[in-house]
Amino acid sequence: MTDDFRVRYAPSPTGYLHIGNARTALFNWLFARHYNGTFVIRIEDTDAARNIADGEKSQLDNLKWLGLDWDESPENPGEYGPYRQSERNEQGIYQPFIDDLLKRGLAYKSYKTSEQLKSEREAQQAAKQAPHYVYEYEGMSQEEREAAYEKYEAQGLKPVVRIRVPEDKMYEWDDIVKGHISIGGKEVGGDWVIQKADGMPTYNFAVVIDDHLMKISHVLRGDDHVSNTPKQMMVYDAFGWDIPKFGHMALIINAATGKKLSKRDNDILQFVEQYRELGYQPEALDNFIGLLGWSPKGEDEIFSLEEFKNMFDEHRLSKANAKFDQKKLEWINNQWIRRDKDRIMPQLIEELVKAGLISEADAKVKHDWLVEAINVAGVDGISYTRQIVDLMREPFFQLGDITDEMVEYLTSEAGRKVFAAWEEAYEALPEDADADAYMKTIRAIQNNLEIKGRELWNPIRIATTHQIQGPNLPELLVLLDKKQVLKTMADVKAKYLA
Repeated sequence: MTDDFRVRYAPSPTGYLHIGNARTALFNWLFARHYNGTFVIRIEDTDAARNIADGEKSQLDNLKWLGLDWDESPENPGEYGPYRQSERNEQGIYQPFIDDLLKRGLAYKSYKTSEQLKSEREAQQAAKQAPHYVYEYEGMSQEEREAAYEKYEAQGLKPVVRIRVPEDKMYEWDDIVKGHISIGGKEVGGDWVIQKADGMPTYNFAVVIDDHLMKISHVLRGDDHVSNTPKQMMVYDAFGWDIPKFGHMALIINAATGKKLSKRDNDILQFVEQYRELGYQPEALDNFIGLLGWSPKGEDEIFSLEEFKNMFDEHRLSKANAKFDQKKLEWINNQWIRRDKDRIMPQLIEELVKAGLISEADAKVKHDWLVEAINVAGVDGISYTRQIVDLMREPFFQLGDITDEMVEYLTSEAGRKVFAAWEEAYEALPEDADADAYMKTIRAIQNNLEIKGRELWNPIRIATTHQIQGPNLPELLVLLDKKQVLKTMADVKAKYLA
């Protein structure tokens, strides 16, 4: 491990792990592991009003589920802790830096009320001006500012602290992803708050202090942080600190609409927890997320986390928007299910137990039968493990209704002949008949009656399973209880063919 490369993932515990945040964590992990660097988890929990119960736990649990590990975090701190911003604030880490800026005149206390700020914004809007903060101490000396502070304090007002923005300065950096970027100080929107009235530092200030003290060398994050970068560079400049290398990853857009992926977009599941509950595989999510805004060499699209780590190249991060394609995710997950069915089989059986199709005790007793049934039901075609429930429900655990279309197949002249021949042949077959025996029996009926295709297969399938379509019938019949099938056939005969 080397201190030359130190990266971090710094989530806020204000929600569960979003696909976009998972991508940020994954790429930082890949970067650190590829270069034998250090991957740090830091919790940015200064916005107490928006933090949710178990938000931090959900973030970390789901990162672990995805197969990511880290070198420093709240649970395994290193020498740069604490690793929660709230604890760092309690220890007074940020206040000396704020006091230093105040002392040097690079920041100031602002006592403007929310009503004043609203009035200023409305006036700017009416004048068709870009929203910006209006400095209230223009032309005042340090002593005059101090006197104004005392006056406001006497009125019982609580200040925020704002940093003075050098509006004539151009903030430029060579972005790892986007190339050269330059943003003028005037585009920032005026002096911005570095400390709230309750004493908590704001994100754009605290993140710089933390990244500097934790010796973060590279910052890989989403494109939406580009506008924050000049603000953060102001803080680095104010203290004369080296600035880390920034890389802003492309936006993730909805492939169907072309619009930025929004948490309010209910057409797409966007949280790792949701995919986990449906039975997506962590390897598949890593695989899919790893291709969101990053392209490998060659045409292959299925990669393990280890393969991603070995071939990772930050210069292959794409400037173009990354398309979130639900169908591609389903395809990738299917590939991972097919790749290792034996490992996934316990999950598939557990899905049947959770759905109430079989008890946990019976699942243990019938384990071998369930494995065969799951394979016959068509596990190779599912996109996630929960889908096995619908594939297995009928006819392995219950029978569906017989539709009008099915009745037509049964009661046609061909259907009656097939049913009669099948009934006699099925009763004569031994209980341990294999798939070949069932196939030979059906072929014999075909040859004897000179009936084939749907007119042959559908009456037999309907009579035994109440289905027209389903798994390969001879293989299915091997797995069905013969006594139950005979009863099903007797009921069909009594109701439709008497």
